Amino acid sequence: MTTTGRTYFLSLLNKQIESSLLDSQFPAEMLQRIEGSGVVAVLILDDSADAAPLAKALLDGGVDAMELTLRTDAAIDSLRQIRAKVPEMLAGIGTVLRTDQIDQVVDAGAHFAVSPGFNPAVVRRANEAGLPFAPGVMTPSDIEAAIAMGCRELKFFPAEPSGGLPMLNSIRAPYAHLGVRFLPLGGVNAGNMESWLTNPGVFAVGGSWLTPKPSIQDCHWDEITRRAAEARQIADRVKSVK
Repeated sequence: MTTTGRTYFLSLLNKQIESSLLDSQFPAEMLQRIEGSGVVAVLILDDSADAAPLAKALLDGGVDAMELTLRTDAAIDSLRQIRAKVPEMLAGIGTVLRTDQIDQVVDAGAHFAVSPGFNPAVVRRANEAGLPFAPGVMTPSDIEAAIAMGCRELKFFPAEPSGGLPMLNSIRAPYAHLGVRFLPLGGVNAGNMESWLTNPGVFAVGGSWLTPKPSIQDCHWDEITRRAAEARQIADRVKSVK
C-alpha cells in the first residue's frame, strides 16, 4: 500500500472509530429477519429448476434467509427464480469475488450479498450500488479494513477451521464497542450452532448442512424441511434465553 493509500485508509478507520457504534449497511427490517431466523441456509445449485422448490422447503421449515453461492452457472437464474416464485424468501448471494458480479446480482434482485474474504473494490462497488454487504474476515486486519469501509456485519469464515469460538472471541474483543457483529460460516452445523448463537457477537449462523447435495439431486424436499425445522428450533431456543 502506498503512503497516500495508507493515509486514506487510516483516516477512514479513525472516522469510523470516533463515531463509536457503527451504522449497519443492512436495513433494520432485513437485519431483524435474519436475526429472527437465526440461520442462513447456504445453497449451491447446479440446476435453477431446483431453486424454487428448495426455497419453499426451507420456508416450510421456518428458515426464510438464504445465501445462494455464485459457484455454478445456474446461480444467477436460480436467484431470479426464487425472487419471482418465492418472494417470501430473503434471497442473498454469496461467493461474490468481482465487482461485475455486484451489478449482476443487483439486476437479478439480490436482497444482500456476502463474500468469503475482504476485497475493498467489491465492498466499494456494493456500497455504490446500495447492496447490503457482509465481507468475509478472519483476522484483526480484515476487521479493521472492513470497518474503514463502513461494514458492521461481517462474515466470519471459515469459522471452525480458523479456531472456532475461541478465535472469534479473541479477534472480536477490540472491536465489540463499535457494535461489530458476525455471521459464522464454515463448519457450523446443527450440533454446534447453539454454541455459536449464544455468543453476543453473533447475529446468525450460516451453513450448507441444511441443503445437502444428495437431497437436492433427489428432490428430497421433506428432508430439507426437516433440517430447516431442526435448525430453527435450536435458534428459537437460544433466543428465548439470550
